[in-house]
Amino acid sequence: MTPDDGYVLLALFLVPLLSGVVLMLIPSRERSVIAAFTAVSSLAMFGLSTYVFVAYDYTSAEQFQGVRAWDWIENAGLLGEHGIQLKVGVDGIAAAMVLLTGIVIMAGTWVSWKIEHRSKDFFILLYVLVAGVYGTFVMLDTFVWFFFYELALLPMYLLIGVWGSTRKEYGAMKLMMMLVAGSILIFTAIFGMVSATGAGTFDMEVMFRLAPDIDRNTQLLLFPMVAVGCGTLAGLFPFHPWSPDGHAAAPTAVSMLHAGVLMKLGAFGVIRLGFQMLPEGAEFWAPGLIVLGITGALYGAISALRQDDLKLMTGFSSVSHMGYVFVGLGTMNVIGMSGAVLQMFAHGVMTALFFLLIGGMYDQAHNRDISNFSGMAKLMPVWAVFFVIASLASFGLPGLSGFVAEVHIFIGIFRAYPVIGGLAVLTAAITATYLLRMFATAFFGDVNPRWTGLSDITRAERAAATVLAASIVLLGVWPSWWVDRISTTIATIPGVTL
Repeated sequence: MTPDDGYVLLALFLVPLLSGVVLMLIPSRERSVIAAFTAVSSLAMFGLSTYVFVAYDYTSAEQFQGVRAWDWIENAGLLGEHGIQLKVGVDGIAAAMVLLTGIVIMAGTWVSWKIEHRSKDFFILLYVLVAGVYGTFVMLDTFVWFFFYELALLPMYLLIGVWGSTRKEYGAMKLMMMLVAGSILIFTAIFGMVSATGAGTFDMEVMFRLAPDIDRNTQLLLFPMVAVGCGTLAGLFPFHPWSPDGHAAAPTAVSMLHAGVLMKLGAFGVIRLGFQMLPEGAEFWAPGLIVLGITGALYGAISALRQDDLKLMTGFSSVSHMGYVFVGLGTMNVIGMSGAVLQMFAHGVMTALFFLLIGGMYDQAHNRDISNFSGMAKLMPVWAVFFVIASLASFGLPGLSGFVAEVHIFIGIFRAYPVIGGLAVLTAAITATYLLRMFATAFFGDVNPRWTGLSDITRAERAAATVLAASIVLLGVWPSWWVDRISTTIATIPGVTL
């Protein structure tokens, strides 16, 4: 990527923001116009995301590519040469997360066309959220990075509270209160790092260069603040309770973005602000991160085993799979940490597919209890096929995305802590158990007469599911595209071993 590609990175968050502005000008009654415009907008975001991922040159000596900066708050004698900047750039990790966002928002847009209640307002808030996500992944100024991080969180309250279901007010308030509490820790840690570097700048590239010189005790203090603050959004145990309730209450596209992208935003923050800026703090606290990660993985899997609600089961499954991410990060070796980022992508597309399918079924049945269904494979065969693909990826079938991610994490953790590796494998076995139990109960056997009127998912849902399923298969059979970009970036983090 060249500096001119910085304009593409700028367009990543400007397209959804400007789309929201244009939507404000379209009359709410023009549903066909809204659908057509959001189709074009989502395709543009997907196209830009794909370009960024493909254009990133992992063989280059430059870690951050497409770097371009515009002054925002110029120097007032306190913030170094440039002050606060709108500075964009991506490394291999960010490039993979940008692609994930493009895939999920395109699929989420397509399945949201059937929303009838204030659909225009829904898309405006959804695209503001996506602008915040893109901005967080591409920003190289910590002050502006935090601004976009918050921009990605705030629309969630209205999206769940207005368009959600099943205790939506409770789920929206619980989510917002816990995530805002985590944000306080993040903001405090950012100012602590800016002060500790002594450079008087929020420029990430400068802070990365100066990070190894930050006093060890300061790093030991700041890293837990970053880990807990960002980890709350990522579902880090025991700061995860907002997540299953938020998943259960959110509308389909918001559940897809919530689990598919926003939880990855938290893990990305742990990498960007924690591991890359506070290397000694990361090395000291890595074993604790592994303990919390494997505890969350086991807890989430066992909790999913006990759920009857499909959305709650998938919500706890997300907590479990995100536990793997923290286990991989805590290994402090290239293969384990690369597996953590691969897991972020793999889980993102897999869980987005789960929530798409659950939403498509719930819109007809208005029921998600596994025990109330049987014979669904006969009633909704296309739906069932996609559900099986997502489930096989979830428990790590070779040839699908989950296997590629988990095998990297397992190798990394067995190298560092073999006992934890055994517990990680046990978690995978529990995952297979609750998914197979769900298949046996709801998919096979005689058709429940109560649901004979159900029809298969719509054409838009099939198209969106196909995109997500294709991503699962592509990562599973051709992982080098992701591994090459991610591992070269991981190898540059101080303290990470081979």
